[in-house]
Amino acid sequence: MPLIPATMRAAWISQRGPADQIRVEPIAVPAPGPSDVLVRVQYAAVNPIDTFVRSGQYITPLPFPFVIGRDMVGTVAALGDGASRFAIGDTVWTNSLGHEGRQGCTAEFAVVASDRLYPLAREVDPAVAIGVFHPAATAYLAMTTHARTQAGDTVYIAGGGGHVGSAAIAMAVLAGARVIASAAPADHDYCRGLGADVVLDYRDEGLAQKIAAAAPDGIDVHLNTSGRHDLQGAVDMLAHGGRVVLMSGLKARPELPVGGLYTRDASILGFAISNASTSDLQAAANRVNQLLVQGTLPLRKTEVLPLAEAARAHQRMEAGEVQGIRLILKP
Repeated sequence: MPLIPATMRAAWISQRGPADQIRVEPIAVPAPGPSDVLVRVQYAAVNPIDTFVRSGQYITPLPFPFVIGRDMVGTVAALGDGASRFAIGDTVWTNSLGHEGRQGCTAEFAVVASDRLYPLAREVDPAVAIGVFHPAATAYLAMTTHARTQAGDTVYIAGGGGHVGSAAIAMAVLAGARVIASAAPADHDYCRGLGADVVLDYRDEGLAQKIAAAAPDGIDVHLNTSGRHDLQGAVDMLAHGGRVVLMSGLKARPELPVGGLYTRDASILGFAISNASTSDLQAAANRVNQLLVQGTLPLRKTEVLPLAEAARAHQRMEAGEVQGIRLILKP
C-alpha cells in the first residue's frame, strides 16, 4: 500500500470572501474517521455553488481552513473500520463535499463519509465522469425526485444547451416525457440529439407563443436552469397540476403569480442539491453510474487546469467566461 504523506497541496480559504483569497499551499492530510474513506484525488470539478459557498452568498457551516470544492473522482487510499464496502485502490467519486461542515476536495486527498461515496466502473474514464457527476445528479433529482416527471408528461427545459439543462433533457426523455427545450441556435442540433422533440431559440421574442403552440395542453414540468426567472410566463404555460422547479437564480426576486398557481392546482418547487439526503444522493448516483456505463450521459466541453489555477477558475466562473465549459482541477 502506498505511503500516505503527512501534508498535501490543497486549495483553501481562511475566511469567506473573494476568489483571490484562495490559497494553494500545503496543509495536513486529513485522517478518516471510523466510517470514512480517505481518497487520493484525481480530478475535482469547479461548480457555481463552489463560488457561492466561498464568497458567503450561500451560508453553510465551514471549518477553517476550508478546502474548496464538492465534486471529485479518485482512488481509495485508506479506510475507516466501518467503510468495508470499499477496498484500497477502488476508483470512487462523490458530489456532496464542501457543505454543512464537510471539508471540500480540491486537494491531493479528501476524506469522504462512506455513505456519500460511490464506486466508478472500470470501463468509465474518470476524466469524462468528473464532467457529468454534478449536472447529471442535479438533473436526476430535479426531474425525478422533485418534479415527479413521468411518461406522457410535457417538459419544458430552458437552457437546454447547458450542463444541467442537457442532462435534464436526457433524464426527461429516459422517463418517457416529451421535451421542449430552448437554447442558443448553435446548440439546437445538440439538444435534438439528446431527444428533445422541439427546440426553440431562447432569444426569440415570440418564444412563449411558440411554446404554447408546441404544447397546446400546457406544460407539466417547467425547469429553467438559466437563473433568469419569469414566474408569470412560466405559470401561464402550465397544465393543470403543473410544476415549476426553481434550482438557480440565487438573487432573483420575481413576482409570484398567485392566481395562476391556485387555479391550476400548480406548484413551485425550490430545489438545491446541497440539501439532498444521502438516500436521494445514492439514488441519483445509481442512475448516473448506470448511464455512465451505457455512455448515454451528455458531456459538454471540459477544460482541465492545474490545482494552482483554483483562484483563477473561480474568477472566470464568476465573470461568466466559461459558459458551456466545465472547469476541472487536477491536483
